[in-house]
Formats: sequence, structure tokens, C-alpha cells
Amino acid sequence: MTQGSAPQGAEHEDPRRRIPRTDALLALPAVERARASLGETVIRGIVRAAQDRARAGEITPEQVEDAVLGAIGDHPAASMRPVLNATGVIVHTNLGRAPLSAPARAALQDAAGYTDVELDLMTGARSRRGAGARAALLAACPAAEDALVVNNGAAALLLATTALAAGREVVWSRGEIVEIGAGFRLADLVSSAGARVREVGTTNRTHAADYTAACEDGQVGALMKVHTSNYRIEGFTSEVGVAELAGIAHEHGLPLIADLGSGLLRPESVLPGEPDATAALESGADVVITSGDKLLGGPQAGILLGTAATIARLARHPLARAVRADKLALAALEATLTGPVPPVLAALRTDPAALRRRTEALAARIGGELVAHDGRVGGGGGAEVPLPGWAIALEPELAPALRTGEPAVVGVLSQGRLLLDLRCVPEDQEDAIVVAVDAVREPR
Repeated sequence: MTQGSAPQGAEHEDPRRRIPRTDALLALPAVERARASLGETVIRGIVRAAQDRARAGEITPEQVEDAVLGAIGDHPAASMRPVLNATGVIVHTNLGRAPLSAPARAALQDAAGYTDVELDLMTGARSRRGAGARAALLAACPAAEDALVVNNGAAALLLATTALAAGREVVWSRGEIVEIGAGFRLADLVSSAGARVREVGTTNRTHAADYTAACEDGQVGALMKVHTSNYRIEGFTSEVGVAELAGIAHEHGLPLIADLGSGLLRPESVLPGEPDATAALESGADVVITSGDKLLGGPQAGILLGTAATIARLARHPLARAVRADKLALAALEATLTGPVPPVLAALRTDPAALRRRTEALAARIGGELVAHDGRVGGGGGAEVPLPGWAIALEPELAPALRTGEPAVVGVLSQGRLLLDLRCVPEDQEDAIVVAVDAVREPR
């Protein structure tokens, strides 16, 4: 060996040569079993990532196999993680809005394969799509002559205004032209489809005469009534109710669109000020729009209820095909409507005394303090309506670890404390909260 030359011998070989081969890693029994839930591309990506870590010196070649097995064991089929909602907000948009009932979840499973979504099994002929969901909606809301389901509330509004008023004006109170989450403005949606928004009245006061005057020039395609949902205007105010507005619309041969948003089909005693589809239809609205994944407690869906003629007009429009609901949403919606009280309404109707007993017992188990805490409807429903209840106060520094732990627990940071509200936590998940808190808290 000459001076300055590289040393020879196995003990000095490049350690990267010891990185396990791809075919050997793919042949591991645990990797073979993972193919039942993970695709080949994902599995090869995990293998390649572990090998790359070894090439970069982050792990030794001997650790590559363990890295692959660990990544495969921790790799879910989808990236979304189940979360325990301890915020007290029932319809929490960031947490997926309405949790589905057990029958709705079973319906999703049944509908995941081939299904008779558009087939009459008796005759073998094509049938009306979503007939079961439509029948369930009409049974739950007899004031409607017909119903149509699309993929979400925004799609329902887009379809209604396009089919009824494209190229014409939609008359809309300035106090109801709202912006909702993520900067989404309903007026922009309506305008995008070719209808022109005509604002009437002022922010705080709109009168019947404002609508009547707008209808006189012959440019109007429809009148609009929108439930402001996530805010209130109080004080020196005036608005025109559905019944009076329907009279003005029908006098001028125009349809009235009522966008309620929050998902109530019938009056709810806990939220006496929240509008419902039945009342709006009985007051003369030609089509009522509501959401399936809010207070109705079902899957994401836009629900249109109305007169037979109006719903037929919407269903015939080409846009209806582009925004139609898929078989999973139709199945879950039908099961929600025909099944027991869904989790959303159960949480809404929670007895504060019963909630206190649950919260007090769990607080004792995890070393927290019982505090009063008002829940909320969320999702734009029941704006500013508190739902009296209770929560467990813990150390605020636990919040990040609980959010990222297993299971993930999301609470509320308030006044220097982490609050865990059990309103939306199923009773059979309380032990999971104990496990989660014990896992992240320093020994007491």
C-alpha cells in the first residue's frame, strides 16, 4: 500500500453497501401483509425513504429494516386522523362538521361497493338517482313537494340561482349578503354563474317596499332570503320575513329562494330563533336550501326542498349533473334521516346536569378542575346562542401534545387554561381521554 492510498479491508468498506436490497425488504413477511391495506407505490416509497435515510447517514444500514417495518405499521390508508372533539363546538368545520350516526356509518360501508343507486332491481330498468334519500327527506319534511340532493350547500345555491335567474337579477337584502369561512362570499358565488346580485335596503334595515321597487323594472329572476347564520344585527333593524317576501315574489311571477344553511328541517326547542325548512316552505318559499352536515347531523350535502315545479326545473338544468351527490352521501343521508337521533342533535340537547356529572367524574380521574363552560352549535348555526355546560381545566402546555397524541384530543385554550368539554365526546371514549392525558403529562 503506497503512502496516502485508501486503507483496504472489509472493515473500511463503504457502509452504504450494507443497505438491504429493495427486493429483500419487499419480501419481508410484514411488508407482504401490508399489501392488504397499502398499494405497491406507497410500500416502495416507504422502502426507498428508509434506504435514503441510511445513505444520508441518518440511520445505520442495520436499522433500515426496522425503519421500514415501523413506517408500514404506522402508515394509515388515509392521512386524516380520528379526533376526539373536546371543544364543546358541535358542528366544528375544522373537525369535519357532523359526526355520523352508527346507521349512517353502516350505510356508507354497504354503499362502498356496487349498489342500486340508479337501478330498479325489480324491473332491471334505470331508476331515479337517490330515490331512498329523496323519500326520507319528504317524510321528514312533509311541507316539501319534492327534494333534490347535491354535493354541498354552496352547490345548492349555485344551482338554484343559475337555473332560476341566470342572466337576470337576484334581489337580495344588503344585510344578508354574507361572507363565511375562508373569505367565501355568497354573492361572488351567485355572480359566477351569470346571475346579477341586486342589493336592496341597508345593512341594518330592509323593507318590503325595497323588494317591490326592485321588481318593477322586469330584470329580476328571483328573490333571495338568506339566514345570516354566523352573525346577528341588533338594535335599530328591520327585515322582511319569508311569508311577506313570498307574497311580493309571487305577485310578480318570481320564485323565492330561502337559503337557511344550518340544516334544521323542523323547529328545534333548544334553538327557538333558528329558521327551519318546514316553516319556510309553509310560509311560501319556492325552494329552501339547507346543509346535510350541520344541524341535520348527516354527511356533507346540499339539500333543496320545494315545490314540485321548482325542483323539477332545477333537476333538469345541466348544472345539476355537475353538482350531484355521490352514492355514499345519499346512503348516509337516508340513514341519518330514518335512524335514531344523530350525534349532533344528541349533543345539542345534552342535559347540563348530566354533563356536569360526567365532567366531574372524569376531572377526578385526570386531575383536572371542573369549570363552567358554554358550548356552541358551530357551523354557522345558532349564532351567539350559548349552550350551558361544563369542562375540565388542565395545564395549557398539554394542548399540543394532546392534539398530536394517540388518540388526538382537541380542546380549547381559554384564559391560560386548556379546557376539555365532553359535550361532543361519546361516553365510551372517556377512557381514551384518560390514556391520552396520562401519556402526555409529567408524573404528578
